[in-house]
Amino acid sequence: MDTGKKMENAAEAAKGKVKEATGDATDNRDLQAEGQAEKTKADLKQAGEKVKDAFKD
Repeated sequence: MDTGKKMENAAEAAKGKVKEATGDATDNRDLQAEGQAEKTKADLKQAGEKVKDAFKD
């Protein structure tokens, strides 16, 4: 897996977690949903990279 992409995906997931937690703490459902969406997007990207890596071998 490309280390740069792996780090970008991890950063995006972390950003999503922070937004989700902030939205939860402030009862801001929009921010919470945005954070969940970012986490999901990052998780899908990570899964896609793992699939690419599996077919490279």
